[in-house]
Amino acid sequence: MELSQEVHSIIARYVGSRSDLLSLCRVSKRFQKEAERALYNTLHLRGHTRSVSLYSVLGRTPRLALLVEALSIYVDEGNGQEGDMDDDDDQSDTSSESSYPDDFWSTVASALRQTTKLRFLSVYLGRVNHSSQAWILDGCTFQLRTFHSDFDWDHHLETFLRSQPALHDLYLADYRTAGPSSPSCPAVARTPPSLPLLSLLECTFSEAAVALVPGRPVERVKTCFSKAKIEDKRAELRALLTSLRRSKKPLRALDLADDSYQSSFTLELVTSIDRVLSSRHGLRYLGTLAYPVDPTERVDFYTRLMRLPHLQCVELEVTEWEPPPMTPAALRALTYELRIYCPQVERVVYVYDFDRVVMKVVDNLCVLDNEAVAETLWREI
Repeated sequence: MELSQEVHSIIARYVGSRSDLLSLCRVSKRFQKEAERALYNTLHLRGHTRSVSLYSVLGRTPRLALLVEALSIYVDEGNGQEGDMDDDDDQSDTSSESSYPDDFWSTVASALRQTTKLRFLSVYLGRVNHSSQAWILDGCTFQLRTFHSDFDWDHHLETFLRSQPALHDLYLADYRTAGPSSPSCPAVARTPPSLPLLSLLECTFSEAAVALVPGRPVERVKTCFSKAKIEDKRAELRALLTSLRRSKKPLRALDLADDSYQSSFTLELVTSIDRVLSSRHGLRYLGTLAYPVDPTERVDFYTRLMRLPHLQCVELEVTEWEPPPMTPAALRALTYELRIYCPQVERVVYVYDFDRVVMKVVDNLCVLDNEAVAETLWREI
């Protein structure tokens, strides 16, 4: 009896590894289509030993390139000694060569132009000398929903983003309102891409959020202060909050990193958020805030948090505490104290020297949440 295509698809999904899927493609014509779909749908490519071969296959085989919907490109991760595929059966690349072939990026570019059904693209660059390769996006016709870019912000990247009206989730490692001009790369325009569906923005420069949030349905933002002096930082905060207020949707999550966390500035920050965004209260996640050590300051901090009635999760920096309150008993005590003032808060992320611990509330009990990924909670709550 001939099995239906649906049955073939279900069986292919239960195949344990990519090497088994490859074997299935080769030994069974009936399973080839669904096995190839499972094999090429989501690709995580590291290094250049086998990944270059795969880029070449995609570039010259449109039938296979059309199957790719999610692609992650890792360059120079692990100093050239990483594995090339996200597969338990693949061995690590033992080559000590950290340089890439001269035609590496042109091979990637050819593959991208063929992956017209691509919806999720991430490019992770481990070295600065690879960051000016956004030209590989020239001529691509796919419409992304998610894009992680470690590329320099230049004319090529900006032009590509202008062609992505379906983009919902964007990460930018670089942003400039104007860039150096040359015959091959003219200055970056001052008008940002339209991105009419953008709802989640992560950027290492607050200037990107200032430019891209207004007039778009952005609900979640993660960025960082780039100024060190307190007056400059206040001006940066004002510009950012004014921009956030002009989003088409109420802000649900705001994660602000800083090179130095000060409780005095945290009190100003929370007050400014309440004042500027008060008419659009919907904030569920707020971080990263310097948690005041002094009990009097801490009560003032809680009082200001109370003005954010929808807050469900806060991220608190406790590196300045001595001794560090990172034992389960200490974390529970602090979480209970915070919930006296903000009972709606269900999770607290504590940060100490870049290590994160999540406390959650279960049946009014505060317990460690060992399953939570602290770095992505701002995307989920």
